[in-house]
Amino acid sequence: MTPSLAGRWQSRLFVLGTIGVIVSALFAVSLSDPGVGGGVYFVILFYVALFGLAWDVAFIGVQRLRWDRDWPPVFQVAAGIVEGLVLFLLIDGGGLPGIPEQGVPFGSRFLPHYGLVWLLSFLWLQGPMRVLSTRWRFFGGRLV
Repeated sequence: MTPSLAGRWQSRLFVLGTIGVIVSALFAVSLSDPGVGGGVYFVILFYVALFGLAWDVAFIGVQRLRWDRDWPPVFQVAAGIVEGLVLFLLIDGGGLPGIPEQGVPFGSRFLPHYGLVWLLSFLWLQGPMRVLSTRWRFFGGRLV
């Protein structure tokens, strides 16, 4: 399946709104500390979704440069790494509202949270989503 822009957006928001919220809630409950606070995981999730909508526009542009207009899984992995690094740099720079001034520790907070949300989302879209929703699979990733 070659996702359309609308399909990428719908899939991203659906998966982050389900898997992302569940993972963020687990992190908020289990890894909350006075310096960071549990709500920061939902703020990070919000920024992942917000910046992801913009990234998807860029990725569709890059995808159009390929002869088959395909976006293989290895590109998705590379895109996930770039998205995570850019988001962390923005968080660490202190320029995002809702993030504590001291930022979020990379190795102990950001990477496990972002990595788990990304990995579970990727695996869901590569497997169960393709089986459970043939409409999604054959209509460019659109859910509606």
